[in-house]
Amino acid sequence: MAIDRKQLILAAATKSFTLFGYKATTMEQVAKLANVGKGTIYNFFTNKEQLFKEIVQSLIQEIKQTAEESMDPDHSFQENVQAALNEILEFRTKHQFMMKLLEEEKEIGTPAVAEMVNEIEQAIVAYIKEKVIDANQEGLEISNPELAAFLMYKTYKTLIFDWEKHHKPLQKEEIATLFQNFVEKGLLI
Repeated sequence: MAIDRKQLILAAATKSFTLFGYKATTMEQVAKLANVGKGTIYNFFTNKEQLFKEIVQSLIQEIKQTAEESMDPDHSFQENVQAALNEILEFRTKHQFMMKLLEEEKEIGTPAVAEMVNEIEQAIVAYIKEKVIDANQEGLEISNPELAAFLMYKTYKTLIFDWEKHHKPLQKEEIATLFQNFVEKGLLI
């Protein structure tokens, strides 16, 4: 059985980015962790940025899969969007690579990391937008699906992360009620 060197490199790079962050990761570290020569990495990736971007694209697919698995065809649009957002935000707090990205963006402000975090958030909003468009085709009347998706994501994120900075954390049921009222009354106008 042939060794998939590209997968070894991706796994090693993910480990290095998770342990040391983007800025401190070198191609030498990745090569050492993958147990390959540095030149082997360049057979698959032009540079560290391309390697990082491929890992982030894989992460985005993993986030979408997690969200899809939370959906239930027997639940309402609001319930499914809320479940998906809950899983996406839980993913952010449990996935070590994602946590390191967010930490590096906040503490160091590495431009490449900020760009990838932005790309992840745009992918999440685009995913929610798709769900809004699907719901519109089934009778929901949201006139600007992209804006609605953006507001849903940011509202949910704010209720979970930003609120807790200065207040007692909200229970999931409270968040569900607030979010449902926001979606039903705030976006359908």
